[in-house]
Amino acid sequence: MTGNLAIIILAAGQGTRMKSRLPKVLHPIGGRPLVGHVLTTAARLEAQHIEVVVRHERDQVVAALTADYPDAVFIDQDDVPGTGRAVQVAIDALPGDFDGDVLVLSGDVPLLEVETLRGLIDGHRAAAAAATLLSARLDDPTGYGRVIRDDEGTVQRIVEQKDATADEAAVTEINAGVYVFRAPELRTYLAQVGQDNAQGEMYLTTVIELLRAADQRVAAEIAVDTASTFGINDRIQLAEAGRVLNDRIVRRWQREGVTVIDPATTWIDDDANLSPDVTILPNTHILRATVIAPGAIIGPDTTLVDCEVGENAIVRRTDATLAVIGAEATVGPFSFLRPGTVLGAKGKIGAYVETKNAEIGEGSKVPHLSYVGDATIGRGVNLGASTITANYDDVNKHRTEIGDEVHTGSHTVLVAPVRLGAGAKTAAGAVVRKDVPAGALAMSVAPQRNVEGWVEKNRAGTGAADAASRENSAE
Repeated sequence: MTGNLAIIILAAGQGTRMKSRLPKVLHPIGGRPLVGHVLTTAARLEAQHIEVVVRHERDQVVAALTADYPDAVFIDQDDVPGTGRAVQVAIDALPGDFDGDVLVLSGDVPLLEVETLRGLIDGHRAAAAAATLLSARLDDPTGYGRVIRDDEGTVQRIVEQKDATADEAAVTEINAGVYVFRAPELRTYLAQVGQDNAQGEMYLTTVIELLRAADQRVAAEIAVDTASTFGINDRIQLAEAGRVLNDRIVRRWQREGVTVIDPATTWIDDDANLSPDVTILPNTHILRATVIAPGAIIGPDTTLVDCEVGENAIVRRTDATLAVIGAEATVGPFSFLRPGTVLGAKGKIGAYVETKNAEIGEGSKVPHLSYVGDATIGRGVNLGASTITANYDDVNKHRTEIGDEVHTGSHTVLVAPVRLGAGAKTAAGAVVRKDVPAGALAMSVAPQRNVEGWVEKNRAGTGAADAASRENSAE
């Protein structure tokens, strides 16, 4: 348990190196914004208070996070720059009698896991330290603040790269931007932090130096998994962190009994939920809150966004969003399922089929080359190749209703609003503008007229004319 704890998440920076209109902390990996991963981890620590310090594009950041993280309190940083000032305004917003520990996290360090933070807090309390920081050893520490220790290995201070001497810049132990402070000491020493540095900012790291000067105990925990301390400053680091997170997610599902044929080309968002004996084939993306039941086979070359896939279903080379695919159903290849598609158990959506806002009953088939939009389809239906529900009249959308056991001929056009009764059939090429009674056959019949000799007369000298001439001569 980590009671008597407040968590402050720093999310006020502009992130200019991202070169983006989107605030840095809102750039996504694994289906969540960077700061969303931090908030998700923070929530699992059961802290009494969780505060997010915002400034740059604060309304956009708050709007993006409020619904998913209702317990977070947003604190506005003023015009005084720096991480020290961000923490100062946040701790000032805590109840005045709060005397527990304050965990400071960065909104752009998304890969920290709960176990690492619990270990950091436990170590801080066991050492009775005034402050404990998380560090890591990197082969290339460029861009990070360096942890400076004395000859006995005691932490003395943290030096930002822009303020570091050549010897200090050569240090490979970096500050991960994660700290635990005792609240009373943090309040006291933040008040002494100035802005005398290359950036003219209030550095939170100055508190470490002030604590050491006052003979207060400062501890440091070196992270075993250096990837967990990655901070995101540009698009390159964003991609690297995304890959690390995805590798973690894929391995987690593999341990839970999911077969992933090619982890390198499989992407699974953090909110997705997979069951044992699911098989994921190469080049497949399982995104957002997609849920996949046991025995389903997904891929290759498939993207599912917020979908539900039933037991033993097969989905191949398909793009689907907000769709429900029933047990033992088959989809694909080259199918496009738009929001509102519901395919019943043992149903089929085949090659080059697009569906939208369509309920397709148990055992019904839309095999190939069709568009089904704004439709309700019963059980045991078979739509012939190139069947289309013409649902849009250039002003409004209209619905098509198809009863159980209806079969349509190839190239049928159903002009909505229209209803086909149970057991009805349509002839090939039918254009259905009126309701079809149960058991009736709908046809669009026009007399066929053959103009004899037309090709030989109008396309003389062509291969078609020569072939026609030979056949006519043979007769």
